[in-house]
Amino acid sequence: MHTPHTLFVTAVALVATAVTAPQVAARAEAAPPPGAYYVQSAVTGLNASDASGAVEQRNPKGNEGRQQWTLRADGTAHVLENTDAPGICLGRSGDQAATVPCTGADAPWEITASGADRYTLKTPGTDRHLTLAPQPAGATHPARLAVGSAGPLAAWYLTPVTPTTRPMPPAGERTLDQITFLTAHNAYANGVDGGFAPPFVTLFPNQSRDIQRQLADGVRGFMLDLHQTPDGALLCHNSCTLVSRPVALWVDLQRMVDFLKAHPDQFVTVFLEDNVDPGVLRSALDRVAGLSDVLYRPDRTGVRQNGWPRMADLVAANQRLLIFSDGSRAADRSAGLTRDIFGVMYQSEWTVENHWSMGSGVGTSDWSCYSRWYGPHTNIPLTWTEGAFRPLFVMNHFRDAPVAGTIGTDNAKLTDRARRFCQPAARKKPTFLAVDRYELGDATASVDALNTYVYP
Repeated sequence: MHTPHTLFVTAVALVATAVTAPQVAARAEAAPPPGAYYVQSAVTGLNASDASGAVEQRNPKGNEGRQQWTLRADGTAHVLENTDAPGICLGRSGDQAATVPCTGADAPWEITASGADRYTLKTPGTDRHLTLAPQPAGATHPARLAVGSAGPLAAWYLTPVTPTTRPMPPAGERTLDQITFLTAHNAYANGVDGGFAPPFVTLFPNQSRDIQRQLADGVRGFMLDLHQTPDGALLCHNSCTLVSRPVALWVDLQRMVDFLKAHPDQFVTVFLEDNVDPGVLRSALDRVAGLSDVLYRPDRTGVRQNGWPRMADLVAANQRLLIFSDGSRAADRSAGLTRDIFGVMYQSEWTVENHWSMGSGVGTSDWSCYSRWYGPHTNIPLTWTEGAFRPLFVMNHFRDAPVAGTIGTDNAKLTDRARRFCQPAARKKPTFLAVDRYELGDATASVDALNTYVYP
């Protein structure tokens, strides 16, 4: 039974709801404020781009590729003017999206919020929406955008070109997904701890310092390639054939666990390019003394429902080593043993990751930032979110071959690519900056710069 005080509070709440409901509804239907935006598919994460009169979805490419649009009111509707072509707007030509004069009848859109920070763009006075073209069987969505019916394919993010960020919270309040960690691509391929490839390939190590030095230098993410051999799970590039003195997985993991014991305020993440049976991996982990004492299990701590925890809470609970595998849950289930049973998380369930290559070791580079997992049979866009859960963002920043001169130049541009290309592409700040030869080009400065703010 309600007490008088409860009845009073309830009555006040009902009045407040009655007063504010129309205002909330009005806000829910409003377009975002005027400014420069990317028009980004909520399905694929790709951007609407001006392609010589057509409008196509293309890999996010920062201020390149004619992908930025200036939103402004046009009577009761809005237009989106291309920032590279004044007077030309994202509009319609029959059943296809096209660039048209901003003063024409095919330029305005009714922009309506549709929940979860998404919008629909509708032809005024009709039920025709900007949408992805339907997907043929066994193919990705066609590049040319369409004008058609409402539905999931007609959901768009309007991602600010220059977002309003917040200062990083105090150390005790920062959550795991708010922090950026320096990450060593192919951390084992350093030529110091042991062999990692056949003799010729060892001339091009991805790193030049051993695992213990990497830890001392502030590296907190480690990408390791894992192969199955008669000697167990070994760290080798492509295969362990002709590799002399390869390092066993458990050896490097032991180094990390020992470091964490000596530094009780630190957190480490391991990414396994995993080419072993789950039982072989489990046997390797069983050899690591103290692993269970520091292993972090997001699958058991409500991350899916509540979001990532504060780092201070992880440190207090001594949950400070997170291990991911790129293995297949479906394949492991068929084999009768899934890796998460013994504490290894399936990476595609907890992270998003951009395509790993910026090009060859020399020459032109591709700085566009798009999902590693987008194709006919897999679609995990960089923009993926799920309620309160925001996947961690692994940002790869390296090339096919590690050439020292190119690496130094690329790493010097790491902050720029992160902020101008990859951050808007993912609609989140990178959690892990993965680079070759982190000591070249001062990748640490990029991590420090990203750790001064929180993306909205």
